[in-house]
Amino acid sequence: MTSEAVVLDGYVDEPACLGVPPYIAPQVRSVAGVLLGHGYRVTYRTIDQVRQDPALLLSLDRADLVVMVAGTTVPGKYLAGTPATLGEVELVGSTLRHPETLLGGPLLFGYSPRGGARAERREIAGFSVLLGGPPAGALDSYLSGGEPVAEGDYRRLSEWLVAGAPVIGQHPSFPHLMCELETATGCSRAVSGGCSFCTEPFYGPPRFRTPEEVAAEVAALSAQGARHFRLGRQPDLLAYGVTGGEFPRPDPELIRDLFGRVRRAAPGLLTLHIDNVNPGTIARHEEASREALGAVVEGHTPGDVAAFGMETADPAVVAANNLKAAPEEVLQAIRVVNEVGGIRRDGIPELLPGLNFVIGLAGETEETFRLNGAFLARVLAEDLLVRRVNIRRLMAFPGTRAYGENTLGQHDWFFRRFKEQVRRDFDRPMIARVFPLGTILRQVIVEQAGPLSYGRQMGSYPVLVGIPLPLPVRTVLDTIVVDWGMRSVTALPCPVEVNRLPLAALAWIPGIGKKRAASLAAARPFRDLEAVRAIAGETPLDRAFSFRNP
Repeated sequence: MTSEAVVLDGYVDEPACLGVPPYIAPQVRSVAGVLLGHGYRVTYRTIDQVRQDPALLLSLDRADLVVMVAGTTVPGKYLAGTPATLGEVELVGSTLRHPETLLGGPLLFGYSPRGGARAERREIAGFSVLLGGPPAGALDSYLSGGEPVAEGDYRRLSEWLVAGAPVIGQHPSFPHLMCELETATGCSRAVSGGCSFCTEPFYGPPRFRTPEEVAAEVAALSAQGARHFRLGRQPDLLAYGVTGGEFPRPDPELIRDLFGRVRRAAPGLLTLHIDNVNPGTIARHEEASREALGAVVEGHTPGDVAAFGMETADPAVVAANNLKAAPEEVLQAIRVVNEVGGIRRDGIPELLPGLNFVIGLAGETEETFRLNGAFLARVLAEDLLVRRVNIRRLMAFPGTRAYGENTLGQHDWFFRRFKEQVRRDFDRPMIARVFPLGTILRQVIVEQAGPLSYGRQMGSYPVLVGIPLPLPVRTVLDTIVVDWGMRSVTALPCPVEVNRLPLAALAWIPGIGKKRAASLAAARPFRDLEAVRAIAGETPLDRAFSFRNP
């Protein structure tokens, strides 16, 4: 009789609200591949499913083996896919009695319930086996009784990722699911220790998966119905496949080859986005980086974000923490990405930078916050586009220099004030610049229902879309922007059905307001645009009006 195994996913590598929509990580899929390779029948579940239905946890007790992958390395707020807390992990371990229980993932590195604190290694009770290191390799070693697979042995990992592809169909968000693709591990700056707070140097110099290996994984995922992909899990996509010093020169042809192979492996893909880009690489190799970014734009889908780990605009903090780019270098990198990726396709920019600030690093003073604010003011003054600004407090992991050298808790008041200022003075005008009135956002997927429903597109750092209508979860629709918040937009369904929209939704049309909306509602049905204009005048949404009768 075939043994039953469960993969319980409590792992999040990015804050889902700020990072990507519901997604499935390669660490989890490779664990499933190992289990399938050892002859298990595999069930996949998420910690969110257990939260929504606690009885589900008891049903897992019928399995022969449960492997939980848990933890996060980036603190943040979540719309979906919230990682398992330490208490939830221990509850799983203590509740399950029949199966052999195994635990792996970043949780074993250290745990903190929030940013602004050290992530401490904890004793975790209730599990039979703790899978140290890469979970798939440790699991395979445990099941086979052999030596652990070497870190960066991508031949074996790629085999497991291909084998584990079928579990994506069991994810509760499938098919609206981002498949994260690992392209590399390690850091080219590992010799110097890298950035003081980063765990990537623990893995040593970079090792890369080949384009063929990535494409084989994509083909397997595509065959299972995957349509959304992100080339993530690397410190710097521009350095893909190249070595030589702390800031290797990009090879645009390697990047072009990677994207081309992914495209051919999944001809029906709907999303192909990236993750991290090192602004220090752009600053030191501007022309090669410009060409490499052009290769990304040729091969990806629009609305993409190159996440810059800027961390600070204070040169003293840059020096104290061995950070990768000075403020002037980051600003030039923003200019370059705008030049290459600021063009619009179907109304939205192809590729924009995103900025990450980390608060609590060594050397931080009150002056740091003034310099951070002044830097963002320069971005606005130069009419540059930035997709988003993440501001997070340091989560310091054991083994990093920041674990012992930091300013945690010393500037909380300045942190809160800086964050409020950025949201008010930078984020709102910037989001209006990136998504002007009338911008059409296609294929928005509703994730939270209510009088004001919330949804997002698939992609890297998609903007949160508030739709002033009660819509069922998983509704997919095109929308048109009518207003902005600090980190979100308000949008109406597109086309805009002026004869069908409720009065409250009509009032969101720019320039209409409640009184004109009431006049429009009273005069319905309209036959054409001229009839609407006779009451409301011209609006930024005129081209999107539809006149079907209610």
